[in-house]
Amino acid sequence: MDTLETIGRIGIVPVVVLDDPLHGAPLAEALRDGGIGCAEFTLRTPAGLGALRAAAAVDGFIAGAGTVLSADQVDAVADAGARFLVSPGYAAGVNVRARERGLTMIPGIATATELQRAREDGYTHLKVFPASALGGPAYLDALAGPFPDVRLLPSGGVSADNLGDYLRRPTVFAGSGSWMVPRAQISAGDFGAIRDLARACRELCDAVRGRV
Repeated sequence: MDTLETIGRIGIVPVVVLDDPLHGAPLAEALRDGGIGCAEFTLRTPAGLGALRAAAAVDGFIAGAGTVLSADQVDAVADAGARFLVSPGYAAGVNVRARERGLTMIPGIATATELQRAREDGYTHLKVFPASALGGPAYLDALAGPFPDVRLLPSGGVSADNLGDYLRRPTVFAGSGSWMVPRAQISAGDFGAIRDLARACRELCDAVRGRV
């Protein structure tokens, strides 16, 4: 099973913002033990890269990098062990470098024009950001009309309350959110709570997709 298939099977990509790189490994272990074997470690803080490197060393866990905005950052996260990359928008330099480094890329799009360009460039799995502000599940339904062969990862405003609405769409391969990785609890080292939140999230994904 490749990376995209694994993410699709899990059904959710936690979006992680960390303030201490030492939290990378225990967070990855907590998510894995709760049934979520992947996460996007964003580069929004100085701790992001170190946390990604630590998480990438955890057995049974797929560490990805988020908020990747430049080719230099692609090189940095590739060297740190990232298996996949997520960007908020569509940037040719980032996409090309990710392919050169052999990494799975999930580019961000917000419009039909960007989606069509990404499709022409060979991408089948795309992040829709900011999904909620763009119209939520109804917006994804609108995109599915002319682009039924593209699979989408809604991000931005996705929550436990609306994740099911997204996952019921056949064009959605997974959701992207951060409610199961609250920054305050991570900073406090409460990884048992993170594990429990992850378990509840995975159970929701499985229930929506009839895997209970």
